[in-house]
Amino acid sequence: MQTLTAVAHRGDPYRVRENTIASLRSALAAGADAVEIDVRLTRDGVPVLLHDETLKRLWEQDRPLLALSLAEVEGLTGGGVPTLTAALAATDGSRVMVDLPGTPDVAAARRVVDAVREAGAGDRVYYCAGAPAMLAVRAADPAAEIALTWTSLAPPRPALLEAVRPRWLNYRFSLVDRALAERVHRGGHLLSVWTPDTRRAMRRLIGLGVDSITTNRIDVLSALRRG
Repeated sequence: MQTLTAVAHRGDPYRVRENTIASLRSALAAGADAVEIDVRLTRDGVPVLLHDETLKRLWEQDRPLLALSLAEVEGLTGGGVPTLTAALAATDGSRVMVDLPGTPDVAAARRVVDAVREAGAGDRVYYCAGAPAMLAVRAADPAAEIALTWTSLAPPRPALLEAVRPRWLNYRFSLVDRALAERVHRGGHLLSVWTPDTRRAMRRLIGLGVDSITTNRIDVLSALRRG
């Protein structure tokens, strides 16, 4: 079996609430090579772990994150929403894929990049999202490792690839077939996929030669790799 990076999607969400310190630790204990986290900014510009625009789904507080200070977020969630800095400390020594949901501008991307740099984690963090967010990250950090999320069978335009300079192309797993995998590799990129959660889907993707799988079931992928 080829080298495969096993990435835990938002930690270990089938067992522990997603995007929390406990979830990240559970995923690493289950065999993840890397953890994927979603990062947004509070009203006062602090990068924290949250996928949604509001606290409603996970924390039963129908409040937009951008309307809340870090102190208010901590109060509403009992400290359950970690800062990016805390998450990087909790995953020390492990790879972290930082997803930037929404469309952050360069200033917002720079806040995230600066937090990574200040934590001394620049060599183990890489970034994923669509083209606008990754262009913002590239502007904020010319040396950033990027996984460009792509949701179309049509390949990214050469001008976009030149501007973003991704190491990875990151596809929804259902789009990936052998022709796409071969095209991505011919272009000199690594192929990352998200988010297959069944053994059957994982086996198919491994057979196609993908380089990384992001999954909600890191325990299943870890067991499959062990054979």
